[in-house]
Amino acid sequence: MTIRHHPSDDMLQAYAAGTLDEGQRIAVATHMRTCARCSGWVSALEQVGACMLERLPPTAMSMDALDRVLGRLSALPPPPAGAIFDDVPGLPAFVRRYRFGQWTWVGPGVHLRPIELPVDSPTRVFLLKAVPGTRMLQHSHTDLELTCVLSGAFRHQGGYFGPGDFDLGDEDVEHQPLVEPGEDCICLVAMQGKLRLSGLLGRLMQPFVRL
Repeated sequence: MTIRHHPSDDMLQAYAAGTLDEGQRIAVATHMRTCARCSGWVSALEQVGACMLERLPPTAMSMDALDRVLGRLSALPPPPAGAIFDDVPGLPAFVRRYRFGQWTWVGPGVHLRPIELPVDSPTRVFLLKAVPGTRMLQHSHTDLELTCVLSGAFRHQGGYFGPGDFDLGDEDVEHQPLVEPGEDCICLVAMQGKLRLSGLLGRLMQPFVRL
């Protein structure tokens, strides 16, 4: 697997520092499951952070600190009984622990499956599946959109994106993804804000877009 596109250094630093919200952390962690470069960089940052913490003077902790940490560790429930992910190749094991909605049609050749987060997050997380040859409408975003390819591939003005690749969209990026031939393209998407469709057709379709 050749991974061409990665999160920015700033985003990886934010991940290591724990300042990304839950939805964004899922997207970055999904990329790192198959990217030795990014996972190694984050590991190095975490080691630097650990060394800095060791040099700080001790601070008294609250009596319930351990209980709160253990509570956060157990926040993710086991997968619902009968959950099947055979139709989502490349989905990391840690993501399978979340609760999922059903696949929903959102456009010609495109389906969406929401992922339910156990905590409040300004970021929506979902799987997006598109059949080969699907061309999305030209668009930008009102806020951040993080996309990690699980299977299949697409391309747009920013290049070719295959399994493991990470794509960032925001208000300054306008693109029109085209799904490559061969197999369905399935991506994990962490999205804030909305799509901003371009052109006359985009303006006509905007009221019907529910991503």
